[in-house]
Amino acid sequence: MKIIKRILFAILGIIVLALIAALIMPKEYAVEREIIINQQKDSVFNYIKHLKNQDNFSVWSKTDPNMKKTFSGVDGTVGAIAAWESDDKNVGFGEQEIKKITPGERIDFELRFKKPFESTDYAYFSTESISATETKVKWGFNGKMPYPMNIMLPIMNMDEMLGKDLEKGLNNLKVILEK
Repeated sequence: MKIIKRILFAILGIIVLALIAALIMPKEYAVEREIIINQQKDSVFNYIKHLKNQDNFSVWSKTDPNMKKTFSGVDGTVGAIAAWESDDKNVGFGEQEIKKITPGERIDFELRFKKPFESTDYAYFSTESISATETKVKWGFNGKMPYPMNIMLPIMNMDEMLGKDLEKGLNNLKVILEK
């Protein structure tokens, strides 16, 4: 009986320590990747501002070829929404809405995930002219992980996990726009 009590106290102690650690750990994360595309800034911006074009380069759009997609609003304008539904647990259900466009500079999105977990995160594309025929494109993702789940952030390494998908997507984008 004493051994069981000690084991229970040890488990309880570990749980309390984890909850205390989660209080002081960050709850937010940000991931950004960039690439140089040999194309004029206006051409690049006008391509990436359309939600439907993400199907051509985004890794997540290619994860489930049978995913159901719906679009509402005027694509490439504030308020346009791309929604997806998939039985693949890596894709799930959700939608992405264009929230703000700074013409020729930046597009901000709100991502609303519904399944397999509920979350609202934010993403953006920005473009910067490097020369008349070169454009730097940045793709970023910002999110929050609520307490006490934020204890998982260091283990999950969001920069590495999301970063590799952003890099693949940007490389796909480069191939498409440099054809």
